[in-house]
This record gives sequence, C-alpha cells and structure tokens, in this order.
Amino acid sequence: MREREPEQHIHAVLTGIANRARINKDHRFGGLYTLLNKDFLRWCFYQLNRKASPGVDGTFWVDYERELEANLDDLVDRLKRKAYKARLVKRLYIPKGEDKFRPLGLPVLEDKLVQYAAKTILGTIYEEDFTWFSFGYRPERSAKEASGELAFLLQFRPIGYVVEADIKGFFDNINHEWMLKMLEKRVHDRAFVGLIRKWLKAGVLEDLNTVIHPATGTPQGGVISPILANIYLHYTLDKWFEERVKPQCEGEAHIIRYADDFVCAFQFEKDADQFYRAQLPQRMTRLSLELAPDKTRLLCFSRLKIHKGEKFDFLGFEFRWGRNRHLKPQVKRRTSRKRLNRAMTDLTAWIKKMRHRGLRPLMASLIRKLRGHYNYYGVTHNSNSLWEYWEHTKRVVYKWLNRRSQRRSFTWQKFTDMLERYKVPCPYIKETPGRKRFVA
Repeated sequence: MREREPEQHIHAVLTGIANRARINKDHRFGGLYTLLNKDFLRWCFYQLNRKASPGVDGTFWVDYERELEANLDDLVDRLKRKAYKARLVKRLYIPKGEDKFRPLGLPVLEDKLVQYAAKTILGTIYEEDFTWFSFGYRPERSAKEASGELAFLLQFRPIGYVVEADIKGFFDNINHEWMLKMLEKRVHDRAFVGLIRKWLKAGVLEDLNTVIHPATGTPQGGVISPILANIYLHYTLDKWFEERVKPQCEGEAHIIRYADDFVCAFQFEKDADQFYRAQLPQRMTRLSLELAPDKTRLLCFSRLKIHKGEKFDFLGFEFRWGRNRHLKPQVKRRTSRKRLNRAMTDLTAWIKKMRHRGLRPLMASLIRKLRGHYNYYGVTHNSNSLWEYWEHTKRVVYKWLNRRSQRRSFTWQKFTDMLERYKVPCPYIKETPGRKRFVA
C-alpha cells in the first residue's frame, strides 16, 4: 500500500490540474516546475521505453536503473539549483520512401526522463483545450480514426470542395519565440518555460565532427516534440480555423488534422477558393511556416459530380466518391496506391532478408505484419486492396522460401497447407459499424 501512495498522489495532482484547465480556459498554471520531484520522475522513468536507442552518452534504460535512486537524487538536485542542462541530441535518418529520409533526434536518457515529465504535465493541461478534430499524438486517438471522421463528414455533411494540405518540414521550422509565447498562454512558470527553451535550443550532433545549434524547429522523435507540435498547431491552425475562418464562410466548413497533415472541407467553392489562395498561405507565412506545394491543392469533391472522379490521399487512404450496392453516392476509402506499393516492396525486402529463419519464428513475424496491415487498412470498401496485398504476400513468401536451398522446399499445395497450419490470416475488415464519433 505504501508503495502505491506516491503514484496515487501523482494521479490526484494531475487530475486536479485537468479539472482546473477544464473549468477555467484562461487560467495560467504556476508552480509546475516544483512537480518535477523525485517521486514523479521515478514514476515517469518506468513509463519510458526500456528498449529505446541511447543518445550521445550511450546510456541505456537498464544502465540508468542500476543506480536509479542515486541518479534521481542527482537529477533533482540539479533541477532545484537550475544547474540542469540539455545534452546534445543525436540525429539519425530513417527511410521515408522514394529515396527520401526522415531526420530523427535521440536525446540522452536523462533528457528523455525530464521531457516525459514535462510532456505529461503539458498534456494534462492541453488535452482540455485541444479541439475534437485534432487526432495526432493524442491518447486514445489514431490516424485510422481521423480518416474515419473525415469520411463521415464528407458523407453526411453538405460538402462540395476539399483543400488537402501538408506543412513543409514542419518540425524543422517551428518558430521558437512563437512556441514559447503560445506556452505562456497557459503556463505562468518561468523555470518550466525555461526547460522547454533549453530543449528547443539543444545542439544536434549531425556526425562525429558536426554540431548544429538550431534557430528553429524541434527534433522529430524527441519525447517532448509531439506535444509541442500539437500546441503550436492548436494556436496556429485549429483555433484560427474555428474562430476566424468558419465565421467568414457562407456555408459549412470543417477541418480534420493529424499532426501537420490536414484536410479542410467546404460547402461552397467561393469559401474554399478564398481559404486556399489567400487565408491559408497568409497564415502560414505569419507563423514562419510553408505549405508543401506538391501536397496542397483544392479539388471538387461532391456527390453530385461523381463522374469527374476527383480523389485525394490522406493518412495512407485514397478518398473518392462511388456508389454503394443500392446505387447511392458513397464516400469510399482504399489504400493509396503509393502506400500499397511501398508496403508490398517492404514485405518483399523483409522475406528476402529473413528467409533463412526457421518456419515457426518466420510465420510468427509474418502474422504480426499481416495483422498490423489489416488492422489499419481493414475498412469498408477496401477489400480489393487488402486482397492484392495478401496475394502479393503469398507469391513472394512462396518464391523466397523455395530459394533457401538448391532443392525446392514447397509445392503450391504444401505451401497453402503450411499457411493454414500456422493460421496465417487472410484479409479481414477491422471496423466497427455504429461506433461513437468524435464529431461535436
């Protein structure tokens, strides 16, 4: 019972903060820095990913845990004396497709710990402020739900035009001064805001001999980055759209956002054109951001003009108008061609690399991959794409299992029997009809 007392106290404090944030939307929270005590940091430490890659100091989670109490005492002491300093962030590049790479920042474990504590506090406050149409990096919300809400709006609201948009290099172009000003709308604690400033200004280790001190942006992949990005976009885009754009529209206007990827839907062409050509570019310029020209466009998307075949991509799905079995207009989602091709290419590369493994672990990994694909893309009207992925999977797995030696391992019938024996799943729809919607 005594061991659980600190955790219960932490949850009680966070609940109190959430209640105050919900009741008073203008309240500015002070004394947040004092919450970074030993009990809270210990609780946060055990929420971290234990298998995460280390930062520049090479310290793993298990290494820090061996002397956890002494390490926490030293960390809390430095925080109290304002002697805590953010360490260099190690930068890695991961493939993004089409010969592109996404930069990721890896803070040292101690920075991850304090960032997780700050993220928890900020999340408790801002979850009461964030709008229903913001889905990225939030608890109990997902990209699949964001695409589902968009399909629901397009189907049941009088929408005729869509603006799909993407912010170019968003994480690298967040304006630090604007970011801190936005935080101060809810945080009245100089020491706490000072911590955020330290992480924003932390140097980035590009390679062994190059250190970059960024003037803008926050490293994508850092623990604190997602909540900071959501706060920045909450004031930059969400509140602005609700309070400035919608009142000026003659018809209905809606927005669905997942991180820096968003879609705006309008009833009338005049409203959509004004937003696309004037309002949105001006807003982005004012906040030191830039739209990606190849991912931003205005298109007609109306049930009255199905024959035109207008379609767009959002979060891995292609949205288009079609007809249901009763020949009535229906918004349909299917796996975007680009994502489907990438998924099939990745699966081919995986089985080619891993074919030497035993059948049992190999099939277990394959089952996890297939279930992950079906769970995300398994939506109504997407059966053809799922079956195309499944047929490709069977072909490449059969091909590369038969190349493990000079002797042929399987006939097609034996291969099919093997899939049934290991219960490799066929495509299925993972979508619950009639579920509760987020729409306010």
